[in-house]
Amino acid sequence: MSMAVDSTASRVTSRKTILITGGAGFLGSHLCDRLIAEGHDVICLDNFFTGSKQNVEHLISHPRFELLRHDVTFPLYIEVDEIYNLACPASPIHYQHDPVQTTKTSVHGAINMLGLAKRLKCKVFQASTSEVYGDPSVHPQTEDYWGNVNPIGPRSCYDEGKRCAETLFFDYHRQHKLDIKVARIFNTYGPRMHPNDGRVVSNFVVQALRGEPITIYGDGSQTRAFCYVDDLIEGFIRLMASPADVTGPINLGNPGEFTIRELAEMTIEMIGSKSSLTFLPLPQDDPKQRRPDITLAEKHLDWRPRVALADGLRQTITYFDRLMSNSAPTKMAGRKA
Repeated sequence: MSMAVDSTASRVTSRKTILITGGAGFLGSHLCDRLIAEGHDVICLDNFFTGSKQNVEHLISHPRFELLRHDVTFPLYIEVDEIYNLACPASPIHYQHDPVQTTKTSVHGAINMLGLAKRLKCKVFQASTSEVYGDPSVHPQTEDYWGNVNPIGPRSCYDEGKRCAETLFFDYHRQHKLDIKVARIFNTYGPRMHPNDGRVVSNFVVQALRGEPITIYGDGSQTRAFCYVDDLIEGFIRLMASPADVTGPINLGNPGEFTIRELAEMTIEMIGSKSSLTFLPLPQDDPKQRRPDITLAEKHLDWRPRVALADGLRQTITYFDRLMSNSAPTKMAGRKA
């Protein structure tokens, strides 16, 4: 992202100091870029378990950016105007590595950020997830659906941790009149995804660039809805700026639905890869269908994704090609874009 942010600062009506937990992660770093570009002061907090300094290194010298190493499971005493709570590993490989810590991050992290917001009397945003719906029996998923979640399975540390965090946010809202915003994030992709996070887009792109077999779990008929990161961040900004009575939870995702096999074939075609498809058993509790109903986001935020999967995937492929070659994207020469 361009660092020519001063020209946009004049458009900011009220310059704020904004805390982003998990700010060096995939989503957090893009949010840092956006808020800096809008003229705000940003405090990026991360313990670097899955986040990376490389994601925000272009901001380190910026006078309105501050990087703070801290774990949200411990209290934080700081003065800010708004809080975005994004801290938590989001891919199964990462959140299952230390499931107890994953639950602590969601629950203790929420308690600490809510406590901070209560003391400061400031607005606080919770990055929740479509995983609160589990393996849904309702399709597409609406916010009033309570979900179908296994409370003791290998994904429970993340699913139930995020569900408990939502409970805490709404209890603080009811009990302490806290101004909260809760977004349920559906599958999001784009530059700065971790190449080894085990998520389907990064897996497929990396495997296809290497010419390795594309690993599909199950028969590939399970569906996902893929939202490009820029669209999601726009949803974050609009939700945070919405009236106080718009608390959420609000689904943020792209309602365009694709099978996993379709995504694999699209990735191979766009890269011009010789990768084949290989099939492995579906992991326990892996949802068969996932697609957001975004009626509330359209109504309350005037928000809808704009980036088509092919366009966003092209940007993501270019990013991973550069990352893997550690130079200009020469590997893409001769491939279909």
